[in-house]
Amino acid sequence: MQPASLLIITCGAIAREVMAVAKSNGWQNLKVTQIPAELHNRPAQIPAAVEQRLAAYAGEYDHVFAAFGDCGTGGMLDKVLDKYGIKRLSGAHCYEFFSGSNNFAAMAEQELGTFYLTDYLAKHFEQLIMEGMGLNKHPQLIEIMFAHYKKLVYLVQEPDRQLDHFAEAAAQKLGLKYERVETGYGQMAAELGAHYSNYTEQVIKWPS
Repeated sequence: MQPASLLIITCGAIAREVMAVAKSNGWQNLKVTQIPAELHNRPAQIPAAVEQRLAAYAGEYDHVFAAFGDCGTGGMLDKVLDKYGIKRLSGAHCYEFFSGSNNFAAMAEQELGTFYLTDYLAKHFEQLIMEGMGLNKHPQLIEIMFAHYKKLVYLVQEPDRQLDHFAEAAAQKLGLKYERVETGYGQMAAELGAHYSNYTEQVIKWPS
């Protein structure tokens, strides 16, 4: 009998971390497929993109997990996942499941006007934020869009001096105070591990 297989549909912004967790644990019969991270600037498109990916792999895997938070979809991603009996990471976004829900709540309460970066966002800040939001072409928008922000917090998954430099430069461009917090993979790793151990209980309603 073939071992059960697992498909993880993940946001491209955390794909490296998801695959690192899988590799470090020696998980087998696993496929990780990415949804473009650029959709973070267009979160209303994320649910449809996930459903299209499900259709592309229909019937090929025994179990499916979504390595996503709500990611700004306002509950619409959960509606898609519920339709197919699929679980996702707990929390609203990667900042929460990297830092841990309690820690993130404490940081948010300490300073509501905080802009967060992960390793991926620090590396791709120019592409996703400065270019993706039109801030390079229209720098006057920085003062408007970030008027209520006071600091930038870089949540570090894997320490890297170059990424530290990128994150500090991002804070300077946005005119924000800089803070660095090492999180590792946080509760994401624990939740992925729990799902991998228990996914035999799942029944997938594949799209027809």
